[in-house]
Amino acid sequence: MFGGGDGPWDESWQGWWGEDPPYHAPVFVLTHHPREPLTMQGGTTFTFVTDGIESTLEQARAAAGDLDVSIAGGASAVNQYLAAGLLDELHLHVVPVTLGAGERLLEDVGRLALEPIEVVASPAVTHLKYRVLREAPAGLRQ
Repeated sequence: MFGGGDGPWDESWQGWWGEDPPYHAPVFVLTHHPREPLTMQGGTTFTFVTDGIESTLEQARAAAGDLDVSIAGGASAVNQYLAAGLLDELHLHVVPVTLGAGERLLEDVGRLALEPIEVVASPAVTHLKYRVLREAPAGLRQ
């Protein structure tokens, strides 16, 4: 959602989307590197959170009020939130590209089951939506 590479921030980096990102809402970036909040056009403010997933989620929930909070990120962030039991749904967007490297999704997340809710396919991408269950239903137990 923001990018910028590994390591300390290049302060000139303003994100992938240019001056008017598509979010038009507060965005909380889970990171190891501090940075001052970055306010963009259209109501998007990127807030950089360095004290973990719980703090990032707490700040996002406070900003969202009664609205839902979406968490976007790579395998490491998703695995952390799943392991902590903090996700209700999981949306995966599968693109048929071989990268040759990367992190494993659903690794060290504890005992859970994913109940399929929706599948939308196209020639370019398949969107999968699951409900996250902490205990596998009787028919799915291992």
